[in-house]
Amino acid sequence: MQPLNFPREYEFDIRADGERSVIFDRVRRQYVQLSPEEWVRQNLLRYLAEDLGFPEGLTAVEQGFVDRGIQARADVVVHDRQGNALVMAECKAPDVKLRQNAVDQVARYNAAVGARYLVVTNGLDHYCWTVDPERHSYRFLEQLPRYEDL
Repeated sequence: MQPLNFPREYEFDIRADGERSVIFDRVRRQYVQLSPEEWVRQNLLRYLAEDLGFPEGLTAVEQGFVDRGIQARADVVVHDRQGNALVMAECKAPDVKLRQNAVDQVARYNAAVGARYLVVTNGLDHYCWTVDPERHSYRFLEQLPRYEDL
């Protein structure tokens, strides 16, 4: 798979399953099909856990929720110890350019999820911002803070 723009390369359990490749997802505790978007998601999960200290036990992958009456799924949602959404991330394949529609998607999803931090990444470019729901404002960040600092 294509090298991505994370601080380091992570170790993964990747196997052939018939004619497709699968990767072990430590959060879901199962093998999942290895697509370009999944490659980004798995690298983001490792970055969050191994470099920023986000507990895998408080992390959900493809978490379902209702967005304006329609069932939707967030790629990654990390919760605080009280079960509130803390970080929500949307992952795109590396060949997908991050445009306003990806930012709009995660912001729209966040109206239902209520995370304080939002991330959009294609593995090469990463955008992160914090949301202040009381002021209806946001502030872009250079990077996501460590879990212990949130």
